Amino acid sequence: MVDDPRTLLDALIRERGEDYASLSRLIGRNPTYVQQFIKRGVPRKLDEQDRRTLAGYFGIDESLLGAPPRLAQVADAEASPRSDEAEFIAVPRLDVQASAGPGALNGEEKTYDRLRFDGRWLREIAGGSTAGLSTIRVAGDSMAPTLSPGDEILVNRGDAAERLRDGIYVLRIDDVLVVKRIALHPSGRTITIHSDNPSYPPWPDCDPAAIGVIGRVVWAARRIS
Repeated sequence: MVDDPRTLLDALIRERGEDYASLSRLIGRNPTYVQQFIKRGVPRKLDEQDRRTLAGYFGIDESLLGAPPRLAQVADAEASPRSDEAEFIAVPRLDVQASAGPGALNGEEKTYDRLRFDGRWLREIAGGSTAGLSTIRVAGDSMAPTLSPGDEILVNRGDAAERLRDGIYVLRIDDVLVVKRIALHPSGRTITIHSDNPSYPPWPDCDPAAIGVIGRVVWAARRIS
């Protein structure tokens, strides 16, 4: 068992593929805040609200991050969602774009922000686990009118090649990320990759093994101007 909150928090960050800057933004702090707390011991202890937010995000008892046991019990009782309260899950926003046009090179898949969704709704949208969810932006117009440039799409990376079926997916083809509609042929041996915009021709008879299926697009949001 790890007694030091800094050591525990650092281990959780590494185990779950998080980063200091993203967690700092999660609690509304400057990007170096969590790193300074872990590496330099500044501040000496986490603020109560910061501690509660991080404990809730990682699903651990608040006392493990330095809360007095009695305070942690009271906070847990207050923070535990009742049947009429929402549970929120933070979904990473990745610093990449999926082209819905001629093609765009993917950037480094780093988390630069998070969107918080109601947990019950998110599990319904994902069809179960929320562990493989992330959002990315759409570039290009080949999926118009379904998807437009700048749309934020929710991608379920846990629903990929193993469960491939008709639908919209983010694919990696020749180191390019694209978002396209997939149609399986009745034989199951090939697929056709479609664009919803009729100006773009389909790619027929594609070998699924030659395509990197990143995940299924399960939701989209756009800015109304």
